[in-house]
Amino acid sequence: GAAWRPVMAHWQNQFRCVTTSLLGYGGTAERRTEADADIAHECEIIESVIRRAGGPVHLVGHSFGGLTALAVALRGRVPLLSLTIAEAPAMTILRETGERGYYDAFRRMSDAYSAAFRDGNENAIERMIDFYGGAGTFASWPQRVRDYAIETTPSNLLDWISAYGFRLTPAVLARVATPTLVVWGEASHPAVRRANELLGRHIPNAVRASIAGASHFMIATHPHQFSGLAARHVAQA
Repeated sequence: GAAWRPVMAHWQNQFRCVTTSLLGYGGTAERRTEADADIAHECEIIESVIRRAGGPVHLVGHSFGGLTALAVALRGRVPLLSLTIAEAPAMTILRETGERGYYDAFRRMSDAYSAAFRDGNENAIERMIDFYGGAGTFASWPQRVRDYAIETTPSNLLDWISAYGFRLTPAVLARVATPTLVVWGEASHPAVRRANELLGRHIPNAVRASIAGASHFMIATHPHQFSGLAARHVAQA
């Protein structure tokens, strides 16, 4: 939830905001294993929070949270008023639509990242962070943020297993009935941009938007622009 404070500050109490942590982060216990990392486990967390919130919600997710939000919308077990997806790691839509070069870019990064961790490199997650934010991104973060990323690397690696196991096709995305906004950074990795462009293209009537000068970590670096896009989408929905 702390990651969303810059965005929520720009909303100036315009909305009631409820945040949570996904599996293995914050106070949420990990329940996945390499043998069972189905994204359904993540959906159950979000659905539980939505039920406790007490009514239909506008669901907003960034990165793997955005992919999980999409999975929640597809399951249809909780009431959603709108859906905002920011830079989801939706690499399987690349594979399913023949965008093999972009898919392979994801695969090379995640395979190297996983191998580095298995070889004992405690900074293995730097490979993933710099893939998303550009060379030197991880090194530029405050020490406490780098430490937290290193601490949660095992859960992050399970996130990637979950994402690769979540098969997205044009036909699957056509089932999304929730008003959807898909956002990506103009300066993000080309494979990330393309995956989210395809989400926006295949989700019926989705609104697509890019943020100038932003890369993957937009909710920290461009909270004003992101909060404005999300607020307008909520108002229109």
